[in-house]
Amino acid sequence: MRVGDAARQSGLPAKTLRYYEEIGLVDPQRLENGYRDYNDDDLARLRFLGRARSLGFSIDDCRNLLSLCDDEKRSSRDVKAIASAHLDNIERKISELETMRDVLKKLVQSCHGDEHAACPIIDELTK
Repeated sequence: MRVGDAARQSGLPAKTLRYYEEIGLVDPQRLENGYRDYNDDDLARLRFLGRARSLGFSIDDCRNLLSLCDDEKRSSRDVKAIASAHLDNIERKISELETMRDVLKKLVQSCHGDEHAACPIIDELTK
C-alpha cells in the first residue's frame, strides 16, 4: 500500500511515515516507479511506533523497543528496564509540574489583577 493508505491505517501523518523511514525505523519496499509500498509488517511497526510515541517514548526508546520486539529471544527484563526508566522520567516531570503549578497558583492568588502597577508575579519573576 502507498504512503497515504498506510498513514490512514496506522493513524499517523504521511510526513511521520516518511520521517520514520528516513531514520530507519521502517523500511518499506520501493516500487519500480519509486513509490513506497508498505506491507502488513510495516503497518504493524507503524502502529507500534504510534502507540509508543503516544506514551511519550523517545525515538531512541522506540528503536530499542522495536529491536526487542523483533528479537524472539529477548528478555522481558530489557523491555521492562526501558519502560521503567521512562516511567521514572514521567514521574519526575509530574513532580516538577506540580511544583510549578503550586508556585504559580500562589503568585496568581497574590496578584490583585487591578489597574495598579504593583504585581507580585512580576516581582517574583524579576528576582
